Amino acid sequence: MTYIEKVLNNLIKNNPNEPEFHQAATEILTTLAPVLAKYPEYEATSLLERFTEPERTILFRVPWIDDNGNVHVNKGYRVQFNSAIGPYKGGLRFHPSVNLSIIKFLGLEQILKNSLTGLPIGGGKGGSDFDPKGKSDREIMAFCQSFMTELYRHVGADTDVPAGDIGVGGREIGYLFGQYKRICDEHVGVLTGRGLSYGGSLARTEATGYGLVYITEEAMRVRGDSFKGKKVIISGSGNVAIYACQKAQSLGAMVVAMYDSDGYVYDEEGIKLDIIKEIKEVKRGRIKEYAERVKSAKYESNCKGIWNIPCDVALPCATQNEIDEVSAKVLVKNGVKYVAEGANMPSTLKAIEVFKNSDIVFLPAKAANAGGVATSALEMAQSSGRLFWKFEEVDKKLKEIMINIYHNIDKAARDYGYDGDYVMGANVAGFVKVAEAMMAQGIV
Repeated sequence: MTYIEKVLNNLIKNNPNEPEFHQAATEILTTLAPVLAKYPEYEATSLLERFTEPERTILFRVPWIDDNGNVHVNKGYRVQFNSAIGPYKGGLRFHPSVNLSIIKFLGLEQILKNSLTGLPIGGGKGGSDFDPKGKSDREIMAFCQSFMTELYRHVGADTDVPAGDIGVGGREIGYLFGQYKRICDEHVGVLTGRGLSYGGSLARTEATGYGLVYITEEAMRVRGDSFKGKKVIISGSGNVAIYACQKAQSLGAMVVAMYDSDGYVYDEEGIKLDIIKEIKEVKRGRIKEYAERVKSAKYESNCKGIWNIPCDVALPCATQNEIDEVSAKVLVKNGVKYVAEGANMPSTLKAIEVFKNSDIVFLPAKAANAGGVATSALEMAQSSGRLFWKFEEVDKKLKEIMINIYHNIDKAARDYGYDGDYVMGANVAGFVKVAEAMMAQGIV
């Protein structure tokens, strides 16, 4: 039995009923054999065991009162996974599906994603099984204040800096930050994604979607290709999807389909983003309203059907495991040329194998959606220096980071004999930096 197999077997045994965590660990560790062959000291110091075990796992209850005076109790989580290269950094997710397995998979992925940015930030993740959907602003405020009343003692500008994720946008960040400031009596960069009026950064809202397109654009450029004239499918309709759509359209692409959790819309004339933004950002409505307002659009309630639409570029930006093996095969059969992941782990392991075994460019999430956390780190830098950079300045830095990520994962793949395998390249490039830092700091 190899060292990697032993670590994976023990991880699965010691963390039962955590399939998402098992999936993420398997996807990462099974690509690291060439690194371990080059650095046998990693096995001698049980580095993989330390890498896959969180430094700290925090679980807590979150009691709150709804508008009718009823008391509810949700579960809260913060997994501080690895601080070898900097303070823990990673989002908070509020969604009914949240459990420890999902938070751990996200935290493990976050370690490598943050490493790939080249910025000094470690990996962490958190959230709750609270569902903001259908709640009033007062109810969301009550929940966020209760959540932060416990979390505040575990976070800090130089310790752990959460951000938003699914279900946690500008409104939730504002309530969370207000409660932290109220309790700690300090105005510091303890959360990113804050409003511009109280320490946020321009381009943060757009960052993950823009970054996704920037890294895909670079993969196209080195192949003599571009977004111009490409037919694009984007799953999701939140921040990542909306701003990936905006940037892709600005580069000449035709985005023809998007979805939310109810279903997808297909517009053969190209998605009219202003209508999507009004529905999702202003009205907080459902995407089926788009088909009611746009004659050229069709609505289908089966989300998976979106992957049956022929396209040149697929940008999954919704949630984990939204593309399975069957959907991946359909995409490849229909001629997709580029798949870049805007969500966290949106492709199953079998789907990833389909992409890797076909003649397409596949950019995994830990590289392709790193733009959000990269810009969060830029927000941290602005907070530390009491600075406020122009949109163009932040956007320029973001694009440089994403271009560098592409070339770093491309080089890592080539250096270890896996040219074009960007799953391997992303895992190796991210891991080696963290491993070096862990080795330098001793057994901690």
